[in-house]
Amino acid sequence: MLFSCSTSNRYENEVIFRFNIPEGVSSLDPAFASNLGNISATNQLFNGLVQMDENLNIKPCIAKSWERLDSNKTYRFYLRDDVYFHENEVFGESKKRKVKAQDFVYSFNRLIQSDLMAPGKWVFNNVLRLAEEKLAITAINDTILEIKLKEAFSPFLGILSMQYCAVVPQEAIDYYGDKFRSNPVGTGPFKFQYWKENTKLVLLKNPHYFEKDERGVALPRLDALSISFIKDQEVAFLLFLKGDLDYLSGLKGSYKDELLNSRGELREKYQNQIKLITSPYLNTEYLGFLLDSNASVSKNNPLLNKDLRLAINYGFDRVKMLKYLRNGIGEAASSGFVPKGLPSFNAEKLVGYSYQPELAKKYLIDAGYPEGKNLETIVISTTAEYLDICEYMQHQIGELGIKIQIDVNPPATNNELVANAQLRFFRKSWVADYPDAENYLSLFKTSNFSPSGPNYTHYSNEKYDALYAQTMALTNDSLRNINYLKLDSMIVADAPIVPLFYDQVVRFIPNYVSEIGVNPMNLLDLKHAVKELQN
Repeated sequence: MLFSCSTSNRYENEVIFRFNIPEGVSSLDPAFASNLGNISATNQLFNGLVQMDENLNIKPCIAKSWERLDSNKTYRFYLRDDVYFHENEVFGESKKRKVKAQDFVYSFNRLIQSDLMAPGKWVFNNVLRLAEEKLAITAINDTILEIKLKEAFSPFLGILSMQYCAVVPQEAIDYYGDKFRSNPVGTGPFKFQYWKENTKLVLLKNPHYFEKDERGVALPRLDALSISFIKDQEVAFLLFLKGDLDYLSGLKGSYKDELLNSRGELREKYQNQIKLITSPYLNTEYLGFLLDSNASVSKNNPLLNKDLRLAINYGFDRVKMLKYLRNGIGEAASSGFVPKGLPSFNAEKLVGYSYQPELAKKYLIDAGYPEGKNLETIVISTTAEYLDICEYMQHQIGELGIKIQIDVNPPATNNELVANAQLRFFRKSWVADYPDAENYLSLFKTSNFSPSGPNYTHYSNEKYDALYAQTMALTNDSLRNINYLKLDSMIVADAPIVPLFYDQVVRFIPNYVSEIGVNPMNLLDLKHAVKELQN
């Protein structure tokens, strides 16, 4: 039910879209949109300067156009003048206010304040500072905003499409304080109505939303969103089959075998009632090797030997692994670390690892461990969710003579041990924060060593760092993509990781729902969604 029984009759003829966020939502403040649950909710409530389309192209949003100045170190945005914040008492008697350039100055500076402790403050690391907590962002007038960067950084527009960069009104922050997390005031297609934490979130249609579809029809088309937080995926699946949920995402739980065959196709018995939507997902699942010889766990570590790492990479069949363990969903990571779905991805030009047992045996001999002789047992540290993949590798790599032991840790423990360089061989994944290969390749910069950065392998290569820096200054996309391939090729050659697979976005919707797109960022955008009322 959307609301209590006493009010439900009001909504009999309303088009209410019901979906589940199993991860839960911890905040409706876009400054804390650091996980899929928070992002899914805030994306319905807020807007930024720019947005992405389904092909990851940057499109206008509140900014109708922009230009780059000063050798691409200055961005000037020209804003729409017809965007209003959601009606709220914080705006006084009129209950409404138009968005101005100064609101972005406030919102962006708010994000970097040390007392807020926002996980997204890093997004403005490339913006020039006027003071420690003041960015070089200027409202030239109500509709022109200027941002100055420290140096040219081509992925910047992609970063601005993130929820962290949404506009918020200072009046609401001043009025609600810390409670803005549960009293959000944005500009998005839906506005806040009700939130009982861990139980239900209700958003209503914003009747004053500024965007229209390609036919000039006002958005959104739905009247309300009713969001549940059911952790048990099997329960959510049953509710979806009953028609109590209008959307199901992901493949967690045994229902993947119920819905999909081994080729990743929808089973015939469901084809008249359910639609399957898939897309490349900017998520690379991988195993990482700790290459820091100074780390306490690295004493006598055989995995510091590159030939052994290459033997492991060529020693198991990723294609068969996906077929049997993931119903064919995903693509074998055989073209480096940067996943399919990004413009720089090129499987023809970058040949990565594939199943070549004879080559794996050769590398094992070169490493000094023919048929695994005199090689100590290798420990893979993982979480329960990926135990099956590690067991698959344990069996297949074991055929080469490499003995594998699997340690299973709780996710939080595993993440902490990895970040602090306490594990020699570990499972990780990297989901893109923004749609640019730089987001992946930054994991191998020397300056990004964990725990302060995402270089969990502590890979360090001066040539890599130099080419990376050179690439970031390029504004020509084609030239940058060529360098991205060169950087990824260095990673394949040095093998600091075992890329497992490039993930896929998997969505299931009933046949009475349409216009739910899919994109490689797995961003849920419901402003175009259509749901036909059922009798």
